[in-house]
This record gives sequence, C-alpha cells and structure tokens, in this order.
Amino acid sequence: MAATALAHAYRRFTRKRQRLLGGLALALVVSFVADIATGPSSFPVGAILHGLFAPQTLDAAQSVILWDVRLPYAVMALLVGASLGLAGAEMQTVLNNPLASPFTLGVAAASTFGASLAIVLGFGAFGLGSHIAIPLLAFVFAAGTTLLIQLLARTHGATVDTVVLFGIALLFAFEALGWLLQFIADSDALQQIVFWSMGSLARATWPKIAVVAVVLAACLAASSRQVWALTALRGGEEQARSIGVAVERLRLVVLLRVSLLAATALAFVGTIGFVGLVGPHIARLLLGEDHRLFLPGAALAGALMLSLASIASKSLVPGVVLPIGIVTALVGVPLFVVLILGRRKRA
Repeated sequence: MAATALAHAYRRFTRKRQRLLGGLALALVVSFVADIATGPSSFPVGAILHGLFAPQTLDAAQSVILWDVRLPYAVMALLVGASLGLAGAEMQTVLNNPLASPFTLGVAAASTFGASLAIVLGFGAFGLGSHIAIPLLAFVFAAGTTLLIQLLARTHGATVDTVVLFGIALLFAFEALGWLLQFIADSDALQQIVFWSMGSLARATWPKIAVVAVVLAACLAASSRQVWALTALRGGEEQARSIGVAVERLRLVVLLRVSLLAATALAFVGTIGFVGLVGPHIARLLLGEDHRLFLPGAALAGALMLSLASIASKSLVPGVVLPIGIVTALVGVPLFVVLILGRRKRA
C-alpha cells in the first residue's frame, strides 16, 4: 500500500516537472516571436506569422527584414543560449561547483584571444576573409585550451580542483595576452576587438546557424545517453563509483563536450557571459536534479534568457541595437544574486 502511494506521489512529482518544462518551452516560443517582432522597423506579429508559414505574402522589403535579418538573429539567440545553458549545467554537475560555467575553464578568454589575434595580424595573413578568420581562430584557441586542460588533468590527475585551477590559470593568461594585443593594436583593430568582446548576434547567418545547430544536436544526443550517470554523480563521487560510474572518464568526456559547445557558440557571436551560469540555476530551481529534465531545462532556460536579452538589446535604446553581452551582464548579475539569496533563505 505504501509502495503504491509512493509510486503515485512520484508520478505526480514527475508530471509537475514535465509541465514546468513545457512551460519553459512555451515561454521560449512567445519570446522567439517577440524577438522577431522587435526592431527599428515596424513589423506586426500577424505579418510575421504569415511570413513564416507563407513567405509569398510578404513584399520584398519585409522578406529581407524577416528572413535575412531578424529570423537569423532570433534563431542564433536560441541556439547560442541553449548551447551555453547546456554547457553550464553539465559543468556544474561534473565539477560539483554551482559557480561553474564555460568561462571557468578559460574557454571564453581563449576564444576572445583567438579572434583578437586574427584582427590584429590581419586576415590576409591567413589567406581568409574576416568572416572566416575570426570565428575560425576563436574556435581553434577555445578548443585548443580544452585539449590542453585535458592533457594537464590526465597528467596530474583529473580531479575537480585540478581542472578548475588549470582553467583559472589559463583564464588569466589569455586575458593578459588579450590586453597585450589591445595595447599594440591600431585604432581600427582595437575598435573591432572591443566590439567582438562585447558579444553580438548581428553576425548571424544561416550557414553559421547550421554549424551551431548541428553541434548542439550532437551534444544533446550525447548528453541524453549519460543522464543517469550525471544524476548519480550529483549524489557524490563515491556513490557514483559504487554503481559503476567511471567518474574521471565521465568528467573528461563531459568537459570536452562542454568546451565544444561553448567554443562553437562563442566563435560566431563573441563573448556572452552569465547565460551558462544563471540558466542552469533557473532550471535546477524549477526541475530539480533529475538530469532527464534538468539538462533540457537548462538548455531551454539558457535559450529563453538570451532570447529575452535579445529583445532588451533592441528595446532599451530606441533605434540602437546594444551588444547583447552588455545586456546579459547587466541582467545576469542581479538575477544571479537573487537566485543565490533565494537558495540561502530556503536552506
């Protein structure tokens, strides 16, 4: 009898969490449509919906605005936000650190340095145009940083403290190198570096969106196969080992996947902070630690956060689109403080 009551209670608990996950998805759809409708040019929601499902109903100007400007901008916000949210959630789990995010390992600093190097040295030095050289070097340095951390961790033991300390050391090293590049850069290059480091969705194009989408889909699929191991890890490393989880190997695989997600996303949009930190906390408060729901919830929360930031970036100053990295920082700091204070009160 008690077992039956417990089973019913668990099903109610699971359905409640599933409804919350559906609520996040619904809020994301509403935010996505609002993001497309927001901009300097007037574009009614009705016309947007007709244009999405029947493009022939739009005139030439509206078609360009929708399909070449606003839709890529809004879709990239969803994909980058989901990538950073998922990456932050997995990092916080395997490092057992609620303050972990893709920036903890210095991935963002390495990405910024790679882009800055491409700008300062000139694109001709690589035989590539700026639209290829900047994201390519940003990704190469971010991915290279991950491989270096993995090598150091394997050599000296892949413990949580080892990985975090290596990441922090590389974070400061790449920040210092970035400042050096800014010091020697001319005025034009310096302006480009500063703009890139602020983060912007304005560089979104459909080929870039396709790359981010493929990487996100592959990483989501890989994450879904490890949800039980990740959930077990939240109960403690010893408990996870007792049920057969190879903790060190899981940590290395997840950190490599996290860095791939973050490097791919940041390579195309620049530095965007707090999404990978705050998004997982929102998902954890709503959905708990069951990674079957927590991981997709973190991806949805990150996508929702960046989509709302995209709307704010186009609305705060009339006629001006603010760099989205500024918006996420301004919104993310107080939101994160509220989340932390709320957790302490409940504790």
